[in-house]
This record gives sequence, structure tokens and C-alpha cells, in this order.
Amino acid sequence: MSAAPVAELRDVRVELGQQEVLKGLNLSFEQGEFVALLGSNGSGKTTLVRALLGLIPCSSGEVLLFDTPIDRFRQWSRIGFVPQRFGATSGVPATVEEVVLTGRISVARRFRGFSGADKQAAASALDQMGLAGVRRRRVSHLSGGQQQRVLIARALVNEPDFLLLDEPVSSVDLENQETFAQTLERLSRSQASVLLVAHALGAMAALVDRTVVLDRGVVDYDGPPSPEHQDDHPHHHHPGVPNAGGLPREL
Repeated sequence: MSAAPVAELRDVRVELGQQEVLKGLNLSFEQGEFVALLGSNGSGKTTLVRALLGLIPCSSGEVLLFDTPIDRFRQWSRIGFVPQRFGATSGVPATVEEVVLTGRISVARRFRGFSGADKQAAASALDQMGLAGVRRRRVSHLSGGQQQRVLIARALVNEPDFLLLDEPVSSVDLENQETFAQTLERLSRSQASVLLVAHALGAMAALVDRTVVLDRGVVDYDGPPSPEHQDDHPHHHHPGVPNAGGLPREL
């Protein structure tokens, strides 16, 4: 019997204000699968990720993580998330190491602080992202690209089973993109699942098993990656390529 998907969206609709941003999405993400989520600005990519994480409610439909409805899901250490930008945290007087350790809060024993194992996991994640030399520096003193790598390290600190990345390398230089791609390749080999939101795949292109293209809240393409998906602006309307599972295209 095959393993349950790590995540599923079942007829998920999301409304923000008066606008329906996701329009009845049916998608599943399998164990060990590396999926690239593409689409132009406003297509619903970030909304899809936020719905998967339970950060915004669905107006209808259902989200499941590891075969559990999201409102009952508690194993958050199995999920890693890298947002698009560092956000308010960059103004907090926290060191790089302290920010990465916050990724261990879900596994740290309550009220007992961080263990040696937590600190070792943080050191390993920092090393993977080339940040060991700045671990005691304040995050607010780092460049935008370094801050983004801190967020990636925080997401990696638990060796997650499902890693969601919302345009994680938009401000990271090419050398560190390649280092990150190697880290993702290692994670993928260990049967972790990866959902990468991107405009262009760049150094990640060789890792992708499947591409999902959103267009105005519906799935426009779901299938093997093709060379055109490495462009900055993936083309829409792929004739003759059905959605996985024969789902209606709704175009």
C-alpha cells in the first residue's frame, strides 16, 4: 500500500477580501517529491502555500498534512517553511544563531530552554548555509541575501519531512543558490518532500520532479518540468497536457 501524500488540497477555495484567489484546487504532494510551483504575480502561489500551512483559512474545501486535517495537525516540526522576506524579525536584536534556534521551539522541551542537540542542529544548519562565521552577529546587521539564508537555515534545523519555500533565493547570490541546491538535493535523497515557489528555477532546475503552474487561482499545468519552465515567466495554456488525475482545467 502506497504512503499517504504529505499534503493534499481538496477542492480548496480561498477568498481574500471580495476576491476568490484560489478557485477549487485539487492537488497532492507525495513523499520524496520535489515540486516547483510557478506562475505570474497574482496567480495565487503564495496564497496556496499559506493555505497549506494553515496561515489563512479556506472558504471551502479541505487541507490535509500527513493524512491529518490541518485543524487537527500538531506535528509542526515535520514542516519547514521559508517565507519570501525576512519581515519584522530583521529589526529584532537577535543573533543569527538565536533566530535559527527558534526553528527548534516545536521540539524543545517546554520551559527548559534549548538542549545541546538543539544547538548542534542549529550549528549544522548554519554550516550548510555558509553562515557559521556570522552566527553571533545580529541578523539586522546582515545583507538581504544573508538574512534569506538565515531563514533557510531555520527551516532546515529540524530536517523537515516537508519543506515549503516561497521564492527562497530571490535575493541570494548564485554561489549560495548552488550551495542551497546541494542541500535540497541531499534532503530530497532522504525522502523529504519539497515545494518550491519560484519565478525561475535557476540552480534548482535539475532537482525538480514535477511542475505545477497556477494561473489566476486555477491549475494551468501539472506535469513533468519542461525547458520553458526555466524562463522567468512560464507560459500558460499547455495544449494536450492534462492535469494530474484528469482534473478539470477550468480555463
